[in-house]
Amino acid sequence: MKKIHEYIFEYWYFYLTAVICLVIYVALDMVAPRVTKLIIDRVIGEGHTEILLKLLLTLAVIGIGRAVLGYIKDFFFDKTSFRISVEIRRSLFRHVQSLPIDYFAKVNTGETMARLKEDVDQLQFVFGYIGMLFIQMVIHTCFVLYCMFTLNAKLSLLPVIILPLGGLIGLCMEKKLNTIYQDISEENARMNTVAEENLVGVRVVRAFARENYEIDKFMRHNKHFYDLNMDHSRVWTKYNPAFTLLTRLLPILAVLFGGMMVIKGEITMGTLGAYVEYCYNAVWPLGMLGWLSNEIARGSASKKKIDKVFAQKPFISEEEAKKASEFDNTVIKGNVTFKNVSLTLDDNEILSDISFDIKAGKTLGIMGATGAGKTSIVNLVMRFFDPTKGEVLLDGIDVKRLPIKKVRRSVAAVMQDVFLFSDTITENIKLGKKENTAGELIDEALKASCSDEFVDHLSDKTETVIGERGVGLSGGQKQRLSMARAFAKKDPILVFDDSTSALDMETEQDIQKRLSQLKDVTKIIIAHRISSVRFADEIIILENGHIKERGNHESLMAQKGYYYETYMAQYGEFREA
Repeated sequence: MKKIHEYIFEYWYFYLTAVICLVIYVALDMVAPRVTKLIIDRVIGEGHTEILLKLLLTLAVIGIGRAVLGYIKDFFFDKTSFRISVEIRRSLFRHVQSLPIDYFAKVNTGETMARLKEDVDQLQFVFGYIGMLFIQMVIHTCFVLYCMFTLNAKLSLLPVIILPLGGLIGLCMEKKLNTIYQDISEENARMNTVAEENLVGVRVVRAFARENYEIDKFMRHNKHFYDLNMDHSRVWTKYNPAFTLLTRLLPILAVLFGGMMVIKGEITMGTLGAYVEYCYNAVWPLGMLGWLSNEIARGSASKKKIDKVFAQKPFISEEEAKKASEFDNTVIKGNVTFKNVSLTLDDNEILSDISFDIKAGKTLGIMGATGAGKTSIVNLVMRFFDPTKGEVLLDGIDVKRLPIKKVRRSVAAVMQDVFLFSDTITENIKLGKKENTAGELIDEALKASCSDEFVDHLSDKTETVIGERGVGLSGGQKQRLSMARAFAKKDPILVFDDSTSALDMETEQDIQKRLSQLKDVTKIIIAHRISSVRFADEIIILENGHIKERGNHESLMAQKGYYYETYMAQYGEFREA
């Protein structure tokens, strides 16, 4: 994120216009007590009624001028602050999109949403209304002190003593509130996460009759959130009475000492009236100081939270791709090569010395126990991670030298964790290439994934809106729509990451036939079922990140190893029968 002053400099012309209007707005405020003084001294005291109309018209002009200028300054401060908040939110969202996959495994969704919504909103408030009030408070205080000194320097000793005292109280309160607001922001994010997880997983919660447990868990966070807000309230109620006392004390002291000076003939009654009016003007910033300190503390806490997200750096760099610009227009055909690839994340070795070469149009099957590193190969192909050692090549070009978008637009993936958006079936299928996916292509993709069998029976067919994450569809239906999305993308590389686990055997066989007909597409199929990979040109068996076995179906069966044991476990009884 840019520094605060960079945003101000970027929109300096808006802020300058708003500040000029604000200065004139405050200056008009300072003129009004002078008019009051003339009315008291000249009209009431000396009987010059002929000037009353002019003075009243002057007050009317002051009122109209303040209304117009107030609107302009408010408009420009709001316009600028909303523009800045849009830029911050856009930059933050783009940055979050660039972060590595494992970041989202460490940071919960509720916390990220809190940064994008509540914290950016708080910064917008500081850049806009709060910032305007702070500037107005400073200008107002300078003007009113000048006017008070020009009226009577002796009486002006009162605000000189009282106003700094109020500022000191405000600083003390801001320091205490800053820490509390950071804690409130953190707890708000945690509470959002608990609520979101419960709503998304409502079926699981009810299936295991865990409603009371989830309610208790939410209430614990809710109670902690309540306690933190009570801590905030205690600080506020501790310091706010001091502000209230000071705002009442200054006008009272001015009347007391000013009245004595009127009696002694040192000042006129009009001067005292104008001075008391200035006193009420002076205590306005004092009364606002506590609230402004409060909101600035919240804004400071929000900025620190946002800065933490920006401090997270993406693992993937495009520096090499920018240097190798000759590959920008390269068309990927589908050759995938791993050369002695190793991957280590958080000091854990995920893959070690993995090598294979798939020619365009061929099929690679990958099997292995859970946690063997199968999905990590897909992550490397799509460049969600870069290998710790070795090279991943597409058509003989290191993926680091290709633009990330080109790499990912060359791979259509069906992930094991199926995600469908709350939108129509058509929009979900068009996700990969919205601009190039016509109705005929959608129908073809639905047929290839065997999705047409159930889509044709829906009320609005392909225009049916599916629920969030595919709520309302079975696991198999969601997997088939995910496949249709990949087929519609028409990329040279197709990845199936355990994507047929929820399908019945007959549907899986139909999809296998469709896959075998894709002659110009390189296929990487990760599976636990032998039936999903047995016709692959090459099959590799992973164990603890290493390649334990490799070959085609016949050669692996002859080795009598993991593949053979898996085959016998899945089909042994059938063969005996």
